[in-house]
Amino acid sequence: MISIIGSGKVGSAIGFLCGVFSLDDIVLINRNEKKAVGEALDITNAIPTSSPISVTGTNDYSKIKDSKVIVITASSGTHLQSRSELMYDQAKMMQKIGSNIAKYVPDSKILMVTNPVDVLTYVVQKEASFSSKNVIGVASSLDSSRFRYLLAQEFGTNQSAIQNAIVMGEHDDTMVPIFSQAKYNEKPVTDLLDDVQILKVTLDVRNYWKYLRDSKGHSVFGIAKNTFDIIRSIIKDEPLDVPASVLLDGQYGLYDVCIGVPITINKNGVTKLHQIEITQNEKESLSKSADAVKNNINKTLRYLKT
Repeated sequence: MISIIGSGKVGSAIGFLCGVFSLDDIVLINRNEKKAVGEALDITNAIPTSSPISVTGTNDYSKIKDSKVIVITASSGTHLQSRSELMYDQAKMMQKIGSNIAKYVPDSKILMVTNPVDVLTYVVQKEASFSSKNVIGVASSLDSSRFRYLLAQEFGTNQSAIQNAIVMGEHDDTMVPIFSQAKYNEKPVTDLLDDVQILKVTLDVRNYWKYLRDSKGHSVFGIAKNTFDIIRSIIKDEPLDVPASVLLDGQYGLYDVCIGVPITINKNGVTKLHQIEITQNEKESLSKSADAVKNNINKTLRYLKT
């Protein structure tokens, strides 16, 4: 079973994809039960005729007890200038959500989508004492999709011509596009771009959500598809290599912080953290990104103790 906590646009889009591809039974949890029920009724009409799965909506957390995967998309509001501006309210909400998950399905795989995703991935794991392999922040894969698109635009090509476009670090202003790994038609992009172009793409990756918000509001389809891919890998036990926010314990010289790094996921959660080759400049940028997340984690933990 797949439980999605939060029945807004993103949570509902994830539920829709899970329903269309008939992954497993789906439970939508929302504080407004009517909203959850309505979205469930709508998604139900998209299930293939041969599918045995069910979709239900509720505000009762006990209904998540058989879940293999828990997806958290619930939010206390909408951020406008920074993904961290609602950090304290979001963290307070995650304490309650985490305690409910720990009560009913402590061994489930938890996918954090709510922002600031790196901070909240850390908070949920530490506050409820979940295994680090079971708590995954979904965002760096989305940033990597954006990086791939922007490189394709820079070269005037389609996205399929871009390989290994990976973004690491914080899912915010300090995220680190790894140019040293990216290729265009198997050629290193660092051989094809000058410093001005690299800076432009870096800033565009970091500000992509702002451009999107100015045009339509927050991202829905991109994050929904990237989250769905991870859900499918867990439910189907199909190993997936993907960048995601997880707790580091010495990888890249970093400790006790959740940031985006390349990992492998299957039904057991995180099975491997990959240490890919990056340049010295990228290492320094990644360290600064981790420091930014640690700073927000420490401020949030102090707030939660007050």
